[in-house]
Amino acid sequence: MFNIGMPELILVFVVALLIFGPKKLPEIGRMFGRAMREFKKAAEDFKEAINQEPPEDIIKEVEEKLAENEKKLKEEGKSFSG
Repeated sequence: MFNIGMPELILVFVVALLIFGPKKLPEIGRMFGRAMREFKKAAEDFKEAINQEPPEDIIKEVEEKLAENEKKLKEEGKSFSG
C-alpha cells in the first residue's frame, strides 16, 4: 500500500516507541487505525456518489427538452426550404 518494507516499519516503530513511550503506543495505534478506516469509508462513499446512475426524472426531463428542440429545428428547417 505505502511501499514500505520491514526495516522501515521497524524504524518507525522504534522512533514512535521512543517518542510516545510504551503506554501511549497502543492508543496511538488505535487512533491511527480508526482514522484509516474513516478515510477508506469516505473514499468509498465518494466513489459510490460519483458512480451512481442519474435519477430517472432528470433523464426524462432531458429527453423531453431534446424532443422539443428537435421539433423546433425541424420547423426552422421547413421555413428555410419552403
